[in-house]
Amino acid sequence: MNRLLKLCSGALPLICLGALSSPALGQRPVEVAPNAPKDQPVNAAMKCQLRLIFEAIAPYVAQARKTYPAARERFLRGLPPRHTMFVSTRLVDSTGRVEQVFVAVDSIRGRTIAGRIWSDIHVVSGYAMRQPYTFSDSALVDWTIARPDGTEEGNVVGKFLDTYRPPTTCTDPAGTW
Repeated sequence: MNRLLKLCSGALPLICLGALSSPALGQRPVEVAPNAPKDQPVNAAMKCQLRLIFEAIAPYVAQARKTYPAARERFLRGLPPRHTMFVSTRLVDSTGRVEQVFVAVDSIRGRTIAGRIWSDIHVVSGYAMRQPYTFSDSALVDWTIARPDGTEEGNVVGKFLDTYRPPTTCTDPAGTW
């Protein structure tokens, strides 16, 4: 489950999703097994690398969006104990910096996903780990159901990113971050 694309100024690291669990009143418990898959870093120091990453993951984002309705229905029916649903989306700050994060899902109503940001924030400003966050499922990048045995369902974008590395050089008239 622990695969997450971080889009940053100067670098694009993929970081680990912590195995922390501390639900607030009225929120679902968030559980990630200690043996859950670990993130593999992806770096992009230039905007053209970011563009190439987005192009590379596009078919996997499409696949995640296509399979999301079935995962959504399972969540709405109730996941088994100690299973946690996460979705990935991108945060954008006022300077235009982008960071892809996990959101631990607390509720889904219609096309609206509500939860808590479940990633350390390194790039965008105005957001924090465990901050409540609500967004339309049209902004969904990926989904994952973390199981207590450390296995996961979904996470097609994250699994692809485990093997993908952007080119080390490219040309971009916009330059670096």
